[in-house]
Amino acid sequence: MPFRALLLTGASFFSTFLIAATAQAAETVVDTKKTTVRPVVRNADVPTVRAILSEHTDTWPETITVSAARRPIKADEIGTAMTIITEQQIQTQQRRSLSDTLERQPGLNVVRTGGMGGTTAIYMRGTNSNEVKVRLDGMDVNDGSSASGAFDPAQFMTDGLGRIEILRGPQSGLYGADAMAGVIDMTTAKGQGRIKPFVRVEGGSYGTFNQAFGARGSLDRFHYNFELSHYRQVGFHAIPRYIERYIGSFSNVTKEQRERGNTYDNRSANVRMDYDVTDNFDLGLTSRLMQSNYRSYGSYEMMDEAYGDAQRERQRTIQNEAIVRGTAHLRSWGGLFDQVIGLGYMTNWRNFTYTGTGEDGGSRLYDPTYYRSSRLKVDWHGTLDLKKYGSFLVGAEHFHDTYYGNQRDGTGTNDAPYSDRASMDTTAGYGQYQGNWNQILYGAANVRYDSNSRYGHYVTWRVAPAIHIPGTGTVIKASAGSGFHGPSLYQLFGKLNGSYYNYQGNQKLRAERLIGYDVTVEQKLAHDKVHFGATWYENHVRNLIQSTATYSGYTSTYSYANVDRARMFGVEAFLNWKALDNLEFNLNYTWTHARDATDNQPLQRRPQHKFNFNTTWKPIKDLTLSGNILYVSGWRDYPVYAASGSYCEICAKGHGYFTIDVAANYQINRFLSVFARADNLLNRQFENPVGYLQQGRAGYGGFTLSY
Repeated sequence: MPFRALLLTGASFFSTFLIAATAQAAETVVDTKKTTVRPVVRNADVPTVRAILSEHTDTWPETITVSAARRPIKADEIGTAMTIITEQQIQTQQRRSLSDTLERQPGLNVVRTGGMGGTTAIYMRGTNSNEVKVRLDGMDVNDGSSASGAFDPAQFMTDGLGRIEILRGPQSGLYGADAMAGVIDMTTAKGQGRIKPFVRVEGGSYGTFNQAFGARGSLDRFHYNFELSHYRQVGFHAIPRYIERYIGSFSNVTKEQRERGNTYDNRSANVRMDYDVTDNFDLGLTSRLMQSNYRSYGSYEMMDEAYGDAQRERQRTIQNEAIVRGTAHLRSWGGLFDQVIGLGYMTNWRNFTYTGTGEDGGSRLYDPTYYRSSRLKVDWHGTLDLKKYGSFLVGAEHFHDTYYGNQRDGTGTNDAPYSDRASMDTTAGYGQYQGNWNQILYGAANVRYDSNSRYGHYVTWRVAPAIHIPGTGTVIKASAGSGFHGPSLYQLFGKLNGSYYNYQGNQKLRAERLIGYDVTVEQKLAHDKVHFGATWYENHVRNLIQSTATYSGYTSTYSYANVDRARMFGVEAFLNWKALDNLEFNLNYTWTHARDATDNQPLQRRPQHKFNFNTTWKPIKDLTLSGNILYVSGWRDYPVYAASGSYCEICAKGHGYFTIDVAANYQINRFLSVFARADNLLNRQFENPVGYLQQGRAGYGGFTLSY
């Protein structure tokens, strides 16, 4: 495409210029170092200058955030409410999928349609699932091929991830559209030291058979990390019994239908390479490739069979995704100015197929249907270190997003495939000042301007102060800001033709807008062994984009419109206690109140209470034990079936549930470790969302070979 070629040419020219300038600067630095030796100062709390050379480092402790201000700072020096998840925590709890990791974090509700691989949504602080921006190694990975543009964590495995930072509250002042509710920023682990190869094999319930292998390390100035993984699960049946009984009241349900399960197969490759060209210049390249095949059998397929419209029907979803990003990082003027330029590309392809036969014995309709999207991103940001006067960050980004949909006409009169395609461009610039006064008052303030070719221009802002009360261990944080979320290309331009339903995009949609604030009080006691705190937050949303439906002549026409306002407020609390050197307790609680401000009805899939307790114990040197208790209260949901010609949005209620999980890992020797875990130990039967049964008691085990 001419536009893409122009961007790539410009980026190549800029990179060539940057490398040439850096080479010249490096020669100057060498001359000045002939008589000077600069020692490296190491401190547990202050990052070393050399460490800052990597923009996406995963070596920081939990007290350091690299996402809240787009540079490494101590987490209590900014007013952002956040959670930091390390690679060690993921491995200890044996959380293989990103969904399983996120559902236990404060402020989040994770909803999955069935077993492993089912479509998954993330609700943060009561907002819609598409209002959370997700990034991987600096690349925005929200899915442009989906209807709402939301990120689906179901296909993301945790292999290779070194760090996950969750920023709660509006972050559009730094991260733009889709960051209205917050940001989930993931970082691939960086290779360090000698080569460390590994092989992991795992098996267990529901026909689970998983394998992963890879290696990481460094060779002089070259750092590498690559991991390949394969996950497979067969036979999980996600239809609740009450739905089977309902269908059985007017049609015979066979034993085979009651046992027919879902099948999931996922293959992923993760690569990260870094090269330190000089002491002040490095290059980085990360990529993640994924292919998944998900065959599901749910309530709607069973209903089709009950009505005689299909036989042995299943829905098959094939997804292929590729994410690639390269960076060049330069530190100039003795570290006073730190800048990064990046070029990233993402493409996503989804194919939906109904397998089985129709009532006439032929293949099911709507086959094939597929959606494809791509995103090209060019970005730059630089930080000027003003020493005791703080720092100033400035940056710019450009996105080119495309969408393409193709499907078969389902009206019964024209079966020829038809397609729709669209694209949009976004150009943005932002700035942020960060400073402190006498190491008591810390703070950051930012502003950003986004210009989108489809839905207009938006200015967002954010301020986030933090007050340290000397000698008490008390930190008071606060933040206030604005956010916006633009409509997806499908919401603007998508279309669908069916026998009894149609969909038509709305090109007049405006971006959703949000104003939010929060206040946090944190306390450290017992020489920092006890750390607890609580956050009050409130969000006001207008121009909410919601689905609409009209009915005429037995035909439903669906679309989207800016029709609603909403208010969300609540509390997030946590307690971390390191009781012994080998024993730690972590507890978090979330209370969420989210309602439609136009009719005061509760928003769907937002449980009011959520409680998570985790403990890690290392009774002997080579044995690690972990336990987790998760409780989620009831919520309003969408119904599985609705009366003809109507759709009740609040007539279904999800029932609360709790699960107990345990995990153990034993290091037999330096090369071999064995592990086991049990999920949902009490075999609680629950749905989330309504109509999709979640997995009962399950056990898994395996071994890891490493060197």
